Amino acid sequence: MGVKVRKRGSKWYVVIDYHGRRKSKCVGTREAAEKVRREIEARLALGDLSSLEKPKAVLTFKAYADHWLETDALRCKPSTVEFYRDYQERYVVPRFGSTQLTAITRDEIKQFIADLCAKGLSKNTIRLAVASLRVVLSSAVEEGTIQSNPAFRLGRMVASGKPEQKAQAMEPEEVDRFLAATREFCPEYYALFLIAVRTGLRQGEILGLKWGDFQFGQGEDDPDRFIFVQRRWYRGRFSTPKSKKERRVDMSRELRRGLLELRDQRLLEAYQQGRTSIADELVFPGVDGNPLPARKVVESYFLPVLEHAGLRRFRFHDLRHTFGSLLIEAGAPLPYVRDQMGHSSIQITADKYVHLIPRRNVHFIDRLDSLTSPQQSATQTQPEKEPSEVATVSAWCERGDSNPHPLRDQILSLARLPIPPLSRGPIIKQVGPAARV
Repeated sequence: MGVKVRKRGSKWYVVIDYHGRRKSKCVGTREAAEKVRREIEARLALGDLSSLEKPKAVLTFKAYADHWLETDALRCKPSTVEFYRDYQERYVVPRFGSTQLTAITRDEIKQFIADLCAKGLSKNTIRLAVASLRVVLSSAVEEGTIQSNPAFRLGRMVASGKPEQKAQAMEPEEVDRFLAATREFCPEYYALFLIAVRTGLRQGEILGLKWGDFQFGQGEDDPDRFIFVQRRWYRGRFSTPKSKKERRVDMSRELRRGLLELRDQRLLEAYQQGRTSIADELVFPGVDGNPLPARKVVESYFLPVLEHAGLRRFRFHDLRHTFGSLLIEAGAPLPYVRDQMGHSSIQITADKYVHLIPRRNVHFIDRLDSLTSPQQSATQTQPEKEPSEVATVSAWCERGDSNPHPLRDQILSLARLPIPPLSRGPIIKQVGPAARV
């Protein structure tokens, strides 16, 4: 029993015989075999039996990814699993499918990104393709199959020749033209587009609505009118909203009237067919009993309505951006906008929608004229600042700080104050000692 060095033919072997367990390994020269023998003996003395264990078979990327999708990926939402499966099949498996996990290098992944860029794919598509590769390799690191993730921090700064689509929002007058064109071109789906611009629901959330999700209240003046968003239709199945949270979205008077008009039509049809309730029925059903296909909504209705209204090319998701930006411009506090849109943080709300508000901050530029233009006379009475301007400056400053911050930070600080963001109401003058400070 022990570790010995033996020669078989022209090759040298290290032979291990330890408590009935035998293993031999070819080690080249005698000097190398003696060195390995001493190392193995030291390990066995410490109780390390790894030298006797059979090496684990290293799986290919496709084999490991398929196993991951059936096990670890189940912790994700079904729609997320389908996303990973789709991007791996389309982009990753054709490149790395037959490659062993331990053989995937960082340089090969960089070349993979370069090849996707050369195909003219968008920056976001490439980023998601790399993410679908990275998440599998991260799982392999956790299990000890590989030592490190070669895709770590790759794909975040991807350069692509294809222009990236940026969010844009409709002006109020463009919203009016869009809705008017909807009534003319496809009046049966007027309520669908009205929901989009008056609630900011995502397309899948709109398609997943049922009549039991609406609370109409006792009348238009009743504030207890809202939509309960608890599901979305995505990739052919129902799932939870993107944020994984149900939420209550308030309903405007105009939207309430439009939905009641459609509901009365559906109730009449149901009564004629012998049904007494439509609470569990889809608001926008397709021909097969499932929700209306998202692609059909865009290609058959949304884009033709834009052309009919003479508007520039928007994406359907831009209707959500329109709602968010107009709600902020109307003076709504950012926490309220965050909750209505289902964002996970107020930072996302500020980053995505504040910059979409046009002409909101032009008065800051106009104020530069008064700061830099030369004065006519040192003794001439200077016009006092308008109260509204003073209120604007004080409103943009965080408490205890007289220096205005960048727009986003200013709004984030205002979200913690009792005054509503972007508010330019009258100044309340203090009376007493505090007013003479």
